[in-house]
Amino acid sequence: MYPPYPTLGGPERRSGALRPPTLKSYLKVAVRACRAAGRIQKASFGTAPPVEHKGEIDLVTGIDRASEKSILAIIGRAFPGHGVLAEESDPRTGDAEHLWVVDPLDGTTNYSRGFPYFCVSIALARAGRVVVAAVYQPLLDEMFTAIRGDGAFLNGKPLRVSGQARLDQAFLATGFPYDIRRSQRNNIDHFSRFATRCLAIRRAGAAALDLAYVAAGRFDGFWELKLRPWDIAAGSLLIEEAGGRVTGLAGRPWQLPVRDIAASNGLVHGEMLTVLSSRSSARRLGRH
Repeated sequence: MYPPYPTLGGPERRSGALRPPTLKSYLKVAVRACRAAGRIQKASFGTAPPVEHKGEIDLVTGIDRASEKSILAIIGRAFPGHGVLAEESDPRTGDAEHLWVVDPLDGTTNYSRGFPYFCVSIALARAGRVVVAAVYQPLLDEMFTAIRGDGAFLNGKPLRVSGQARLDQAFLATGFPYDIRRSQRNNIDHFSRFATRCLAIRRAGAAALDLAYVAAGRFDGFWELKLRPWDIAAGSLLIEEAGGRVTGLAGRPWQLPVRDIAASNGLVHGEMLTVLSSRSSARRLGRH
């Protein structure tokens, strides 16, 4: 379903010389692409753009496509040999090491209804591991960034996950899969159990931004099923670099392209996994 994840590769050629770009140079391109897409989204927000259906409740607009076109043009000019996995386009194969994972507009339904909770999400995976992340909320001009091993930041200021250590006082976020009307594995069982065990739950409709909010300490934890790589990749690195933990529902470290995720400040992670692995849902967890 997805293109092969990178395993090998080498430095890029620039001006006739081999010079491997730094992770900071990758992040600069990701930030530039996020801002370009954000300008498109901000300019048209509130105009009720025409909506198409990719599925029963899975929407896309011309703003999604225009945002993605802008992002891919910027990445393509900077790193023409890199692979790209983006929500609204066919996968673009590239060298065996670099893969950009792009959600041009996470929260399309929100955007189309004028609900101000959406973002641009861009990550770079190198040798199958996310090493650069940028998540941008254009209405608030909030740019969440991370480089593996170098911390996570919001508009240049260091991020740290929350210090909440009790699940019964934890502020959580989640979402529901697009096949919620047809599949029994639809997260409603998990939601019901968490609702009586935590302080509160929000279902705001943009997983990448939810994850960024965990990294910023606004949420204490997040879980969801059946997500796509572009929903998770950037946010997962933000959380890890802000001191949190990201796993599959059974507690194994999250990696591309696992689709079920539990993410937290680390302190409530064990309790979250206990709820997620309760007897009534264990048979549906799969291997992750």
